[in-house]
Amino acid sequence: MCDERTDKDAEAWFRSAGINRRDFGKLGLGAAVAAMLPLGARAQGLVESDVTVKTPDGEADCFFVHPEKGRYAAVIMWPDIFGMRPAFRQMGRRLAGLGYAVLVVNPYYRTMKGQLVPDDATVIGPELRKEIFPKAREQAGTLSPATCVTDGRAFVKYLDRQPSVDTGRKIGTAGYCMTGSYTFRLAADMPERIGAGASFHGGGLVTDREDSPHRLVPEIGAGFLVAIAENDDERYPEAKSKLREAFENSGAQAEIEVYDNAMHGWCPPDSMAYNREQAERAWSRMQLLFEKHLA
Repeated sequence: MCDERTDKDAEAWFRSAGINRRDFGKLGLGAAVAAMLPLGARAQGLVESDVTVKTPDGEADCFFVHPEKGRYAAVIMWPDIFGMRPAFRQMGRRLAGLGYAVLVVNPYYRTMKGQLVPDDATVIGPELRKEIFPKAREQAGTLSPATCVTDGRAFVKYLDRQPSVDTGRKIGTAGYCMTGSYTFRLAADMPERIGAGASFHGGGLVTDREDSPHRLVPEIGAGFLVAIAENDDERYPEAKSKLREAFENSGAQAEIEVYDNAMHGWCPPDSMAYNREQAERAWSRMQLLFEKHLA
């Protein structure tokens, strides 16, 4: 969960990983992420566009990208607390290059169109983070479990109308940081449509509330990946056990793992906590999850 403690951990990692960050700065965010793609994915033509999705609460500005030809399983990608930005568009392109129709969403559309992070920000470093984090937390406070579900239903409805989406295949969903829990909520709300969920350094997956995400597992039919940051696990060591117990009791398939030396926020390439080795490992596990459950 994003707070002052994880912020300090992320900055410490950022300071210690200066060489990796300089390499990203030289390449530029787009080139750096593209360099991670297998040759086949880079060679495949993609179609991308900024789209508007109607929801019960208004119109969500989103980014939609898919292979140029054919019909594919769809994936909803929810960004972390810093919202829609170049890093997540690049992650969407990367996933689309593997053969998916990907909708990257702006969860803050009710109160903010566009993005908090400037287009030219290669990394959300200490100064930029200090500037935008209060705004991000304010925006995050406008969301709730209910808005996650109503938005998710609208995104599924939008995707199912697209010619590039194979409606005979189930939809995947991936969430980062605060939206890790969204993957649970949407999978529980639409078990007939959601086939796979991936949560990366997701916050609030196990709480004392009646609507805690881990309590929704019996309603989930999707395969799941829950990738946990090492410092999140240090603060909430019981969470992984409760998640494993919930999935084992329900019979649903789940891979739940703490990623060593990975700080909260380690997956997006513009994060201060970005850990390329572990981010690539998490990405490969998501790829296998989607290949298995969205076939």
